Amino acid sequence: MSGRARLALCAAAATLMASCALLPLVDQPTWLILTMLLVTVQTGVGAAARRVPLARPLTVAAQVLVTLMLLTLVFAREQAVVGLIPGPDAVRHIADLLQQGSDDVNRYAIPAPLTDGIKLMLIGGVLVIHLLVDTLAVTFRGAAPAGLPLLALYSVAAGLSDGAADWLWFLVAAAGYLMLLLAEGRDRLAQWGRVFGGAPRTPGDREGGAVAPVRTGRRIGAVALGVALVVPLALPAMQGGLLGPAGTGVGTGNGGGGTISAVNPLVSLRDSLNVDTDRQVLSLRTSTTDLSDMYVRIVSLDDFDGTTWKPSQRHIIGVPDAFPTPMGLGADVRRTTIRTTITAADWYAQDWLPMPYPPSGVKVGGNWRYEPVGMTLVGDHGQNTRGERYEVTSLDVQPSAQQLASAPEPPAALKREYTKVPSRLPKVVARTAREITEGATSHYDEAVKLQDWFAVNGGFQYDTQVEVGRGPDAIAKFLEKKQGFCVHFSFAMAAMARTLGIPARVAVGFAPGTPQADGSVSVSLRDAHAWPELYFEGVGWTRFEPTPTRGTVPSYTQPDTPSSSLPEQALPSHGSSTAPSAAASPSDDCTGRMRRIDACGDPSAAPAAHSGGGGTPGGPWAPLIGLGVLLVLAIPLSPMLWRARVRAARLGGHARTEEGAAAHTLAAWQELTDSAWDVGILPDESQTPRKAAARIVRLGHLDPAAGAAVHRVAEALEQALYAPRPRPVAGLADDVRRVIAALNGTVGRRTRLRALLAPRSAVRVLWAASARWANLKARATAARPTLRRPSGQRG
Repeated sequence: MSGRARLALCAAAATLMASCALLPLVDQPTWLILTMLLVTVQTGVGAAARRVPLARPLTVAAQVLVTLMLLTLVFAREQAVVGLIPGPDAVRHIADLLQQGSDDVNRYAIPAPLTDGIKLMLIGGVLVIHLLVDTLAVTFRGAAPAGLPLLALYSVAAGLSDGAADWLWFLVAAAGYLMLLLAEGRDRLAQWGRVFGGAPRTPGDREGGAVAPVRTGRRIGAVALGVALVVPLALPAMQGGLLGPAGTGVGTGNGGGGTISAVNPLVSLRDSLNVDTDRQVLSLRTSTTDLSDMYVRIVSLDDFDGTTWKPSQRHIIGVPDAFPTPMGLGADVRRTTIRTTITAADWYAQDWLPMPYPPSGVKVGGNWRYEPVGMTLVGDHGQNTRGERYEVTSLDVQPSAQQLASAPEPPAALKREYTKVPSRLPKVVARTAREITEGATSHYDEAVKLQDWFAVNGGFQYDTQVEVGRGPDAIAKFLEKKQGFCVHFSFAMAAMARTLGIPARVAVGFAPGTPQADGSVSVSLRDAHAWPELYFEGVGWTRFEPTPTRGTVPSYTQPDTPSSSLPEQALPSHGSSTAPSAAASPSDDCTGRMRRIDACGDPSAAPAAHSGGGGTPGGPWAPLIGLGVLLVLAIPLSPMLWRARVRAARLGGHARTEEGAAAHTLAAWQELTDSAWDVGILPDESQTPRKAAARIVRLGHLDPAAGAAVHRVAEALEQALYAPRPRPVAGLADDVRRVIAALNGTVGRRTRLRALLAPRSAVRVLWAASARWANLKARATAARPTLRRPSGQRG
């Protein structure tokens, strides 16, 4: 075999070895077998053209022509002339396949299904790379520069893949390139004959003079490969976070590639929720009046390995002027367009651009790239959000429960990708999901049952101090202990949804922030949140909220009418007296916050006076003596009895309507502040709910769990005060009881007895009575006729 033929075979082998790095990107390796056959034909055509010999440009042209014919034969045979020659129809078909492949790359996570479009991109790309390698190394006799296309091929594969076998593909690709260099060196040395060192191994071996240099080259190549594999292990790695302000963001490096990499967001999210001093992250000005659904999304996590969720590595493109319609969203689903101006804090350096979901357009300066599957923007070449001001146009998608319940099955490829669960996921996860959703008639019903189990009736407790957990049993332990924060709830619900065949992923970002006096909305570190997104065909990716006391429950997961099992409000009896009552009226014992949404308390919360009637056996003195004894006992115990009844009324059931949710939230907050007042923490109506909560936590010396409960009630109050449509927030009564127990545990016995027998907040009865009396006097004065002597009258 001639030296050039040997070099051509080495060039083909090096290309195929480097293309092995593409194997982890798709779920089937069959494309590589077909690629080997086509590369062999391409190599044979080049060898034949050089043997004629043809001029170098003609040799390259012949290989290009044959490559086009091979691709036509494989992918557009029916549209080609005589099944081989590419005509206009074949060119259009191949262009359509390439467009389909590009869409599939953006749609699917790694490993992607081997669609026709992706198959064409893989095989066509390898043929183009081999044509360049063969031209440089064989036709123009330059093996060293032929390493550039090989490097490009390996870099694309390595940038997309994050498997544990990346080092193996590097070793294979590097060995192929070294083999190509050694083949060229051997050919050059053979042309010079014996140069130095070494004698022929046999009398007839004309190439013996090349043995020693080649052997030396092999040794150098082996050492270079070893160094390339070992040295990176000793270098420090760079890490980043999704929510942290460190500025490293997602991935490593300077962001200049065509893909995005992933990190685990759990630690930084938990740290954001547990900061000692809350800090504003974003300031929003939005056109919507309903802030309860103003979630700000950073990134979606769709790669589930049984232990945690993380974002898949995706292809990124330039930011389009207008974003495409969200995947799966039908034309019959109600939606409104929202425009939001977002300003990031100067200290907040985030590689992902926080935006409401789904965005339909964004105006932002700097180097940003668009990831089409998650509809997110990621910084390029070190770009981050520090001090950025940008405008986002988004859609407020408002599906009905009927549309979600009647959603058809999603596309097979999407369902296969987003319902994958690893085999090491504990069986208890799927078993629990089936038990909870038993009797459900649709995937929508299953999703609502899962959400309500976590947020309402499953006995779960929100606690940011719980560790994230590691290992395949992390979700199972959370289901057992029933304590955690948003990461646990969203991860568990998404995993359980996948076991039921519902496509699911997890979104990370911020829950709705706090409205400010100037009309803006402040989003802080403690608003950091994670929630599951489930896919319904015809609606698209849909938010659910399984985390108790956090965020807002989506309206499409709530019943349209209040539950009949909840108690009705107490009504006054028909025979009640018209005399002034000692109980507070809705307008008397009502703070400014409660009057804002017309959700003041009911007079029935106060003790009612009962009158006796009729004679009793035992003479006229017995009832009087008994009544006197009761009065003597009731007078000192009346404050305690009043507080007990008011507390029961405030923390009792409520209707699952917007008005009922608002009234319950305000009553829970008033009970919390009154209970703090009973142990010596005076209320301060001039402070915002968040500042008042922080004051109670500080003065009450509350532990972290009780402090978190206070802040949850305060956040629910803000949502009830400022959201146009307040939503039910589960667990408020339990949070208030937890705070009351913690407050009583931090004070002495004497203070506890006083709070029980003579609560300071009982003075509200006197205030209410005084206000009622003043009101009656004012009415009487206004109704009294005024007699005036006419002017000029003489007596």
